[in-house]
Amino acid sequence: MKAFIVESYGKDGLRAADVPNPSVGRRDVLVQVRGASINPLDKMVRNGEFKQLLKYKRPFILGHDVSGVVTAVGAEVRAFRVGDEVYARPRDLRIGSFAEFIAIDEDDVALKPQSLSFDEAAAVPLVALAAWQALVDLAHVKPGQRVLVHAGAGGFGSTVIQVAKHLGAYVATTARTNDVEKVRTLGADEVIDFTKRDFSEVLTGYDVALDSLGGTNLEKSLTVLKRGGLAISVVGPPDPAFAAQVGQPLLVPVMALLSRKVRKQAKKQGVRYSFFFMKANGAQLHELAALYDNGTLRPVLDRTFPFDQTLEAMAYVEQGHANGKIVVTR
Repeated sequence: MKAFIVESYGKDGLRAADVPNPSVGRRDVLVQVRGASINPLDKMVRNGEFKQLLKYKRPFILGHDVSGVVTAVGAEVRAFRVGDEVYARPRDLRIGSFAEFIAIDEDDVALKPQSLSFDEAAAVPLVALAAWQALVDLAHVKPGQRVLVHAGAGGFGSTVIQVAKHLGAYVATTARTNDVEKVRTLGADEVIDFTKRDFSEVLTGYDVALDSLGGTNLEKSLTVLKRGGLAISVVGPPDPAFAAQVGQPLLVPVMALLSRKVRKQAKKQGVRYSFFFMKANGAQLHELAALYDNGTLRPVLDRTFPFDQTLEAMAYVEQGHANGKIVVTR
């Protein structure tokens, strides 16, 4: 089958290749890929940023989001059958949606929201799971709390806004001038045009800040939180809890060192810092599908690329052109 594989870590490490069809384990669902979205995580994994924690054996197929049709199931699979339309974020070390077929553990799969096309469904799994797990499982957001979401017009930020509003939070977000109205339609209560104002000089007393930019943006986010508030970053630096999450306890001291500066700054501000890395979860995707089907949530797409232009789609995202999710279609 055709696929896009990482042969070596780095910007030029991804290439098209002919590879064997995936084998189907006893608990696996074989999916014919109809859509696969591009995520910043794809670039990070391609570049080897997590190679000490996620030990992929090269060459491996890239791609963390998928929608498609079930074409075979393992002997122990009971929840799915051939012909089902599904979507998933395959678990780490079993990714590979930039391909014609992918075998996925059934626990990571859910039936596709009926109201979404394959293109739309492919844009959903990673960002929806990340938003849900960050806000519900980690931050325990309650109605009336104040949540700051950075880059609200992007694929991740646009989903976080919607989930936060569903949870009853007051939501502030940052966006450029031409995206202000877009993020308001998603539910943002307060929008900071970052080309005109510094959010850290405007906002105060927030319970949660969700950072997807890192660097000084993360440091400033600490200052807008109320005492005891939580800053969550999806771009790092990784903290000791992350090493434990991915089953690498020996790297806890390394993660502690990497995140020492930001954790020290957070402590000085009287707030908390957490690095967040989402987990595959088919049961949560099942719950989220209902929210998409009843109109509570909606995907935000920028554009699609044909499968053979996967490299161009990756470049488009890396150049910062995307205003929503980018999906590769078959």
